[in-house]
Amino acid sequence: MEATDKVFAGAVPQIYDRLLVPLIFKPYAEDLAVRVMAGRPRRILEIAAGTGALTREMVARLDGESIVATDLNPAMLDIAAARFSGDDRLVFRQADALDLPFAAESFDVVACQFGAMFFPDKPKGYAEARRVLKPGGLFLFNVWDTVESNDFTAVMLDALTRLFPADPPRFLARTPHGYHDAGTIELDIMAAGFPRPEIERVEKRSRADSAADVAIGLCQGTPMRGEIEARGTPELGAVTEAVTKALEQRFGSGVLDGALSAFVVSARKTGA
Repeated sequence: MEATDKVFAGAVPQIYDRLLVPLIFKPYAEDLAVRVMAGRPRRILEIAAGTGALTREMVARLDGESIVATDLNPAMLDIAAARFSGDDRLVFRQADALDLPFAAESFDVVACQFGAMFFPDKPKGYAEARRVLKPGGLFLFNVWDTVESNDFTAVMLDALTRLFPADPPRFLARTPHGYHDAGTIELDIMAAGFPRPEIERVEKRSRADSAADVAIGLCQGTPMRGEIEARGTPELGAVTEAVTKALEQRFGSGVLDGALSAFVVSARKTGA
């Protein structure tokens, strides 16, 4: 992982929230929220909350539970917190998932929506989740499947390879879609002290009003933006337009519908 892979700054958080959350994150946030709430947990910790896609879905299902939502990036977390001003069921706090500022055995569930891929030391991050869980507590998170299993991202990266044949931007392949081997995930979870986890592939569909919305979201609403801008020519607007055309060639110029694929990982803390 490169240092820039975790830089969600400038216009990126707003574009991410406006376009990417409904496009690719909401379907999995709904799925994960149902799983989190199934056990009627009293205290929930969300790590790597971003702009709050999962937070929103959990809040919609709250029935006496409380949530502490954290993220390393204050610009992302500020967007999430602004939606829930005055809601005393939620606390938002900047925190590093690898060094959580909470006492041991504080939470019934720890949940993470598409954040584990960004952990520089995944077993350490998972060990922190285990530390703050009560005995019998549940750690639930999801990670993206391969690029090839996610239609819009695959088309975008093919277009970028043609535009930058010598050095295509690789953020999406390197980090968000770079942690999809179930065997590796299983070993990392067990290295953190959990028993063997359950890992389930979950397929969804993604719909967008236009190819331009998808292209803007993927090119300008992630750290891919910085990678494109660093290359200079073609500039960001031209790249976004080229990706728009590539998406239209594949899916048409109207409403777009594409496949999504991710893994949901469930690990329960055992022992005292």
